[in-house]
Amino acid sequence: MSSEVFLKEMQTIGEKLLLKLQRLPKADPVEIVSFCVVLLFIVTVLVLMIIACSCCCYSCCSFNEGPDHRRRKAQVRPTAL
Repeated sequence: MSSEVFLKEMQTIGEKLLLKLQRLPKADPVEIVSFCVVLLFIVTVLVLMIIACSCCCYSCCSFNEGPDHRRRKAQVRPTAL
């Protein structure tokens, strides 16, 4: 897909969304609720992707100076009496 076709498609989607938002105040309640549910779903997916990527990047690419000492297991030996 060339960039011109992609830009044209994005412009068409943007125009449809703008038209939908302009007609939303006059729409029936079912259409308003369904639009809000779809919008909430999209936002939820984006937020979860951001959280997942940030957790993955933090564990893989942490910028601490030293090694992570919490991951080492210390052996405890009994003391001699």
